[in-house]
Amino acid sequence: MGAKLKVAGLLAVGALAGAMTTLQLQANARESLAPLPLEELQQLAAVFGMIKSDYVEPVDEKKLISDAIGGMVAGLDPHSQYFDKKSFKEFRESTGGKFVGIGIEMGMEDGLVKVVSPIEGSPAFRAGLKPGDLITRIDDTAVKGLSVDQAVKRMRGEPNTKVSLTVLRKSENRTFPVTITREEIRVQSVRAKMFEPGYAWIRVSQFQDRTVDDFARKVEDLYKQDPNIKGIVLDLRNDPGGLLDGAVAIASAFLPPDVVVVSTNGQIADSKATFKAAPEYYLRRSGSDPLKKLPAALKTVPLVVLVNEGSASASEIVAGALQDHKRATVMGAQTFGKGSVQTVRPLSADTALKITTARYYTPSGRSIQAKGIVPDVWLDETAEGNVFAALRMREADLEKHLQGADEKKDEAREKAREEARQKLEEQFAKSKETPKPLPEFGSAEDFPLVQAFNQLRGKPVIVSKTAVERQAEAPEDKQ
Repeated sequence: MGAKLKVAGLLAVGALAGAMTTLQLQANARESLAPLPLEELQQLAAVFGMIKSDYVEPVDEKKLISDAIGGMVAGLDPHSQYFDKKSFKEFRESTGGKFVGIGIEMGMEDGLVKVVSPIEGSPAFRAGLKPGDLITRIDDTAVKGLSVDQAVKRMRGEPNTKVSLTVLRKSENRTFPVTITREEIRVQSVRAKMFEPGYAWIRVSQFQDRTVDDFARKVEDLYKQDPNIKGIVLDLRNDPGGLLDGAVAIASAFLPPDVVVVSTNGQIADSKATFKAAPEYYLRRSGSDPLKKLPAALKTVPLVVLVNEGSASASEIVAGALQDHKRATVMGAQTFGKGSVQTVRPLSADTALKITTARYYTPSGRSIQAKGIVPDVWLDETAEGNVFAALRMREADLEKHLQGADEKKDEAREKAREEARQKLEEQFAKSKETPKPLPEFGSAEDFPLVQAFNQLRGKPVIVSKTAVERQAEAPEDKQ
């Protein structure tokens, strides 16, 4: 594998996370606001007819129409999307927090699948897989050379089917086979632990259907372990977003009742809304409020929110709300900058349209579109500095991203990223070794997390000496 592909592989898990879809609002389809352009529609029909009659091989009509819809939507912005049957199923799995597989949180290391953590109670957990294990083969296919998505698809499948893995356990210097039966996995989007006596770590990796319930349960467990918690780090690094109500709920857990969490604004009436720290703004179904029983101390406990370039949309809503209300110190790196709302509208039982319908604004009225949340305290990824930060894509780097009227192309940002990429590739070409992967989030070697806890304890914080705010989107009028 060439140096460029090695570097790209190291970035694949976290670097593109911010580009994932985030917010989902309930809305009904609207009738067209203007008459249909008949001449252009006639051209579309003529092209369809020519392809059907003249193309070198027969073309499936349904696929042709599906591709036309997909192309039309893809031309809007990076986050609007047409869901066919397969992609709609995958989308519902991602937001629902359920899928069929073996049950591991994974990353990539040296071109192999690395087990970051087996999900408790999952088939992988019961089979004895451990954090740090490297999967070298999936059935008869070598993992080296596969992309992250390709590896994931090979490990997923139908319930009660088996997958054979070859596992390298470096700590024991051995390789061994294991056969695991796939089953439905419920993703744990919230992890939490007492990092040290008196100080807790809560990580939200994505805002899914179960996130609020999981968050409430984890917080209750933390306060059972220590009713007098002195400080909490809410870790939103590489959290690509998810469901709007989940973001409103998590922010509400720390904020005073009824303060504004986020507002949205767009072309249609349903897109103009304000969401506050109250159950009616985050409970989608009838039932009890999962946050109701949380300790009152959660509203006042010293709080740090940890973010990076992979923190996007729903996670930016939480960070922005807590920052605007001066409820938390935001630490880390400037976030991804996805300040748009996507509405999912079913087209049939198996297909849907995810379309950008609004921008969202923090409580003070800030639009973070293409800018992101700027931290109060800048941190590097490691004690030695930033390894991959300059390489990571952000909203402003995406083609066709929503722009302000006066936004200018950030050529300096593009130049810096390209120079950083070339530097890493040259280092690899000379040493034949890839840069060391960053430590696992939540570990004792997690440099930004250690600095966050130093902030809470009043100890010296090693702040970044090189990080600077990236060019923001030009100011725009809020309609």
